[in-house]
Amino acid sequence: MLTKPLEIPLKQLKKMGFDLNNQIYYQLTPEELIDETLKQQMGVLNDTGALVISTGKFTGRSPKDKFIVEDVLTADTIDWGNFNNALDEKYFDIILADVQQYLNEREKLWVRDSYACAAPEYRLNIRVINELPWMNLFANNLFLRPTEEELEFFKPEWHILSAPGLELDPVRCGVRQGNATVVSFKHKIIVITGSSYTGEIKKGIFSILNYLLPEQRNVLSMHCSANIGSRGDTALFFGLSGTGKTTLSTDPNRRLIGDDEHGWDDEQVFNFEGGCYAKCINLSEEKEPEIYHAIKPGALVENVTFYPGTNRINFDDASVTENTRVAYPINFVENSVPSETGGIPRNVFFLTCDAYGILPPISRLTKEQALYYFISGYTAKVAGTETGVTEPKATFSACFGAPFLPLHPGKYARLLGEKLTQYGVKVWMVNTGWTGGAYGTGTRMKLGWSRAMIQAALNGELDTVEYHKDPVFGLMIPDTCPGVEPRVLTPKHTWTDPTAYDRHAKQLALQFARNFEKYTGIVAAEVTAAGPKV
Repeated sequence: MLTKPLEIPLKQLKKMGFDLNNQIYYQLTPEELIDETLKQQMGVLNDTGALVISTGKFTGRSPKDKFIVEDVLTADTIDWGNFNNALDEKYFDIILADVQQYLNEREKLWVRDSYACAAPEYRLNIRVINELPWMNLFANNLFLRPTEEELEFFKPEWHILSAPGLELDPVRCGVRQGNATVVSFKHKIIVITGSSYTGEIKKGIFSILNYLLPEQRNVLSMHCSANIGSRGDTALFFGLSGTGKTTLSTDPNRRLIGDDEHGWDDEQVFNFEGGCYAKCINLSEEKEPEIYHAIKPGALVENVTFYPGTNRINFDDASVTENTRVAYPINFVENSVPSETGGIPRNVFFLTCDAYGILPPISRLTKEQALYYFISGYTAKVAGTETGVTEPKATFSACFGAPFLPLHPGKYARLLGEKLTQYGVKVWMVNTGWTGGAYGTGTRMKLGWSRAMIQAALNGELDTVEYHKDPVFGLMIPDTCPGVEPRVLTPKHTWTDPTAYDRHAKQLALQFARNFEKYTGIVAAEVTAAGPKV
């Protein structure tokens, strides 16, 4: 049965292979989904009315278990290897049949129609079919929400089939273990099994947009947040999870366009999503008031604990995972842009969490350096974001989003380079990681410092100060910055042992050079030459 009887979705589901003998709940409101979750004892409300749930065994993504079906569409276009694991078509047929059978056997299914891409010309209609009601709430919060009129004749282009209770037979299905996220561009289907971590839903759509937009529309897809100032100036913040994309772009003095995924064409920047998926470990009202106040009725909070005897969240408790999260519609942020679009960026920030404490807290990049560090994507994997990561670990993630890039990194770099040249965009690198030493010795960069440096760059206050050049990395470092102690700006000055700093700087430079060897001959020689001197 359909709780909202719409003939078109019913026929479409039947055509997909759903027998409709179970209860199918279509397009329920957040209130209805929360009530159902509470009735099934899958979650509880916290003291501000948000729904708090546990994602179970998986509290982060599992990149080794993400597969793309190798077929006539993808065989010669996907950058196979690394994070793009190939799956034979025959195995996808088996997995799809298993998932459909499993979902058909559930007593209840939760179906939601939504879309990605705030710019109408790139809109991608999505239908999500969930086994669990709170996962359907996540889809409501994170994707863009159609109007009632749009739903009347909604035609899904892509389907997400989420079956967290289904464990696949690895041998029979050609996968690594019981959980898997499998993308088929031929069928336009994403199947997710064995994991109820909601981030798999979100990043599944991001991955396909990272294929479709650059490959078919020549649009740069980006793992970045975006906001806009009172003068209409758009800024982008690239970075992996945990580097500060959401925190630093959610600024009371600027309007938020989006916190994680965007496209950039010849006229605009546009959000892919309709919500935010913010980390809330160590969250406080003082440091991140916009995120803190978004935890209210309708929000979905994952894997947190309460203070004993209360329903008040202990945001400092990482006993379940460091990757505690909250998912909420973007309009929960009071200072957001309703259209979720902005003009051509004037400033681009690369956020890197340097676990070695070597890179400066802010530096200005040339175009060639921008492409070098964009392709390198140096940062640290932060604890909890991926399964098995328990402390910061230095890594190079191409374009600050390698796990989500189906195409070769050179494709995204080429598009970025064209835009930097065409529009004269200023590019900055901001280290939100460690200062005064490496992880375990130094301390994490103060959020107030990072905010002050970014604000100075946005206001043009760093355009008139003196700079000095880092001798190893070639980065231009401002001598002064409003609101920041001058010594903090030069990392070597924060170390108690300057000789140790020099030694570690050379080691990090060598890591950069070794990582970039695979791009030599693919990118322009001047880009390779813009890297650190070994």
